Amino acid sequence: MSKAPEGALPTVIAVIAAGRRLQERMEVQLGGIGLSVRLFSALGHLSRDADLSYSDLARRAGVTSQSMRATVLLLEERGAVERTLEGQGHRARLELTDEGRALLARARDLVAELDAEFLADADEETRTALEEACRRALGRSPR
Repeated sequence: MSKAPEGALPTVIAVIAAGRRLQERMEVQLGGIGLSVRLFSALGHLSRDADLSYSDLARRAGVTSQSMRATVLLLEERGAVERTLEGQGHRARLELTDEGRALLARARDLVAELDAEFLADADEETRTALEEACRRALGRSPR
């Protein structure tokens, strides 16, 4: 492993700082359509699996179950999520409504715009290397 020159910004610090800045920009963009990163994340997870429990959603988002319940309540109030199969002995099923699917599509478009802007000057080799490095850091296997 090579040592970075004295005074050089360590890559991990640069990635953390860039991530924070990108998250701030994403919050602003999503805020324009009434979402936050947490709400967007919950919509995305629920679009793939309506049978996720609050605990499952919370684990994926890195928040408490109570916090995720509040997140889902906000989505319900917004008309983006509908709770079904609720009752004693049943796990709540959280389904996206038409409004939720439309909101998720708008949010994904905004995120794709940020992604394109972030990678605008990168060639294919750099994009691939960045994606693979991020996947490794997140503990995910390459595609």
